[in-house]
Amino acid sequence: MITDRLKHVKHKVLVLSGKGGVGKSTVAVNLAMGLSRRGQRVGLLDIDVHGPSVPGMLGLDDRRPGYSESGLSPITLDTLKVMSLGFLTDEADSAVIWRGPMKIGAIEQLLGETNWGDLDFLVIDCPPGTGDEPLSIAQLVPDAHALIVTTPQRIAALDVRKSISFARQMSLKIIGVVKNMSGMACPTCGATVHPFPEGPADRMCTEMNVPLVASLPLDPATAAQADQGVVTRAEGDSAMGAAMRGLITAVLVDFNEPKLGVVPAQLSVAGGHKCNQREERMRLAIPIEGNKLCSHFGHCSMFAFIDVSPESKSVQARQDLAPPPHEPGVIPKWVAEQGADLVLAGGMGARAVSLFESGGVQVFTGCPARSPEELAQAFLSGDLIRGGNECGHGSSPCGG
Repeated sequence: MITDRLKHVKHKVLVLSGKGGVGKSTVAVNLAMGLSRRGQRVGLLDIDVHGPSVPGMLGLDDRRPGYSESGLSPITLDTLKVMSLGFLTDEADSAVIWRGPMKIGAIEQLLGETNWGDLDFLVIDCPPGTGDEPLSIAQLVPDAHALIVTTPQRIAALDVRKSISFARQMSLKIIGVVKNMSGMACPTCGATVHPFPEGPADRMCTEMNVPLVASLPLDPATAAQADQGVVTRAEGDSAMGAAMRGLITAVLVDFNEPKLGVVPAQLSVAGGHKCNQREERMRLAIPIEGNKLCSHFGHCSMFAFIDVSPESKSVQARQDLAPPPHEPGVIPKWVAEQGADLVLAGGMGARAVSLFESGGVQVFTGCPARSPEELAQAFLSGDLIRGGNECGHGSSPCGG
């Protein structure tokens, strides 16, 4: 029965962490909502038996799924389909005191009886640790990819190492690590401050050889929305929104879904030649200085435009162009005019990210100072380890 249900789900993402309290449900909810807004058909499944957070975060505490001959009907919020073990308990304050077999049975029932229909993505919010629930879901959904959440400090990173080992032992492909609560904007001056030591999580990613795909700031507005049961929308013109959009793009690229770039036949490539047929390609834009990524895109001397093939994971061509003078909104518009699909950047302010994305160009921030070809190849292979989104332009955010 589970196989029959899941054969209609194209991609599955397990959101895991070896540590509780790292914001795993926040990541799962925002990822699901963001994918849905990108036009994907998305389901969100919360399998936390003892502390299901998804219903409360989405304001769905009082809702109950329907049931028919075709099975359980997930609750629909906008275009997102939601199912949680929290929907099936009688009282919000009741403790669920179940041993392992009962928990496993409940998860099997949810997977086997929920009528998702056709989905592009099923995002599964797992409880912390490597016990019954994560083990069961990894065995029941063997083709899932794992997204692992941590906070920056050493104690969290120590536990999250175990999640990485768990995913590998279960033969789950690891999308990467999300470093949550990574800095926050000072409400007085706007400068980035770091309530937790930043180094341990980054070292963990390097030592465990997993990509750091997003650094999400500690965002009081997002936390307040979740507490109020408002549909969490960590997007818009904010540091959290920019970081979440980067994470969503990373997930789409990991599954190569959608094909992130069909270069039009008339697009000029390096050397001035024309593409004589439509190819599945993607164009990366990388601000450079001395053939390495420039930390501030507005101060770079050149942009390297790299045409790549997501299918063959190869670099096809390179074209270096001098950008126009740095004025608000000019460079994002110019980059879009060059046919770019994605900017690989060092630090970039939320306003600049918004300007790029309003022109149809996605942004990856926190990239290291490497050559354009190295960055492009690491991006294609999923090995691009990204740090925090700290703009190298003093304490003020870059405005585009």
